Amino acid sequence: MRLCLDEHYSVRIATDLRDLGQDVHCVKERSELVSLSDDELLAVLIGERRALLTENVADFAPIIQRLVTAGETHYGIVYTSDKTMPRSRNTIGVYVQAIDALMRRFPGDDDFVNGVEWLSPIV
Repeated sequence: MRLCLDEHYSVRIATDLRDLGQDVHCVKERSELVSLSDDELLAVLIGERRALLTENVADFAPIIQRLVTAGETHYGIVYTSDKTMPRSRNTIGVYVQAIDALMRRFPGDDDFVNGVEWLSPIV
């Protein structure tokens, strides 16, 4: 699995995951992605064979549903919730641990094709 973190996540999560050997980018690190619409962002990530981590379920769930209905492929979407995975400086390690575990479950570029997961803390 290759992954991109949506714009509301800390760049440090991506850098810490890269230190663990994971192929992770963050929208904030890539200026060409910052101003894209959700549809455009997902299209770029599909072209890169990259999954997306986002908290924006309301916007991305219908896009994913349209792709599935049309028989098109995406490379996965991972949702988070502020309720179960709050975002703060103090939870960066929680995110790194949970994302790393998820990416190790799906190590190949195509292992998470059309996948949908909810990220949760490792207990």
